Amino acid sequence: MNELVELSGLTKSYGKGTPAVNNISLKLPKGKIIGLLGPNGSGKTTLIKLINGLLTADAGSIRINGVEVGSQTKANVAYLPDRSYLSENQTISQILDFFSDFYADFSRERAEGLLQDLGIDAKRKLKTLSKGNKEKVQLILVMSRRADLYVLDEPIAGVDPAARDYILRTIINNYNPEATVLISTHLISDVESVLDEVIFMRYGHLVLYTSVDNIREQHGKSVDAYFREVFAC
Repeated sequence: MNELVELSGLTKSYGKGTPAVNNISLKLPKGKIIGLLGPNGSGKTTLIKLINGLLTADAGSIRINGVEVGSQTKANVAYLPDRSYLSENQTISQILDFFSDFYADFSRERAEGLLQDLGIDAKRKLKTLSKGNKEKVQLILVMSRRADLYVLDEPIAGVDPAARDYILRTIINNYNPEATVLISTHLISDVESVLDEVIFMRYGHLVLYTSVDNIREQHGKSVDAYFREVFAC
């Protein structure tokens, strides 16, 4: 079985409004980097939280490696949220200790090597780092796990172009090649070069799920250009 994630009739509403995720069914294969793309309010973050088991669906199901999302699957998913959950007053070394204790698949050696490449002293407190370096540290922590699924919510938002390049290189060079990487972002042109496939969402609905090559071959456009066409006001 090549599928890693299977969504079936997935629906989630907040109150009585329009569902944030509306009857989505799709299968995500192993070994791919997939872009989760859509305008603000399209349901991307809700979908990510459902996959991570942080929200409970109103209807439908999510399976990762054939297992219903729950406590068992959390051990196999490495999640980078759009906001930091790390303690600013801890040193990076203390944060490494936490990850080493909490995640059996965490490679401290890999994390320390990546930090050394950046010249970041693990004795420093997180709050003393620049915004860009904080983003890099958070990504290093996530990508130093040997997970089945990496879910990255806006990993390059708010950082300079040089930091974006580093973050993308880190993603490409450090994820388990048998795993899947799901990247939610608004900065499509910056990540397009690393994507194998894309998911387009709007108003909670699945608009498109296809390969990057298909978009280029069938429409003669980049993913960014085609996205702008599909979601033109």
